[in-house]
Amino acid sequence: MTRLLLQFPENQYYYSTQLNVRVTEINAANHVGNDSMVSMISEARARFMFEFGIRETANNGLGIIVTDLATTYKAEAHARDQLLFEVGVMDFNKYGGDIIFRVTRPADNTLIAMAKSGFVFFDYQISKVVTMPQEFIQKFPQVNWLPD
Repeated sequence: MTRLLLQFPENQYYYSTQLNVRVTEINAANHVGNDSMVSMISEARARFMFEFGIRETANNGLGIIVTDLATTYKAEAHARDQLLFEVGVMDFNKYGGDIIFRVTRPADNTLIAMAKSGFVFFDYQISKVVTMPQEFIQKFPQVNWLPD
């Protein structure tokens, strides 16, 4: 089975935030469970969007929808570890793009996980995917575009 390889350009990260691993996020193997890492990635995404003034939820009917998530795990994280989530965007297309994540443990510089989350803009009033708003594009002028 081919393994997933996630590597992202250094210049695509625009934001970072720290989250502490809570005891409730530890699984039976005594490390952060997949479900908890997905929740932490979602929290990092929400903080990133908030920082850049982007509403994830419907604003005049317009919001974003996460279309996919790929995660690779490189090391275990344990209760009370402080994790650094670096977040960025790349590979824009007409309707959305990718939000990227690098998760590290600063205490020992260990790479914990890499992740990529696809997103599209969605108009909830008409229940359709819509083109990416100019306002969003202007926040990230340096992002590469994929051909249509």
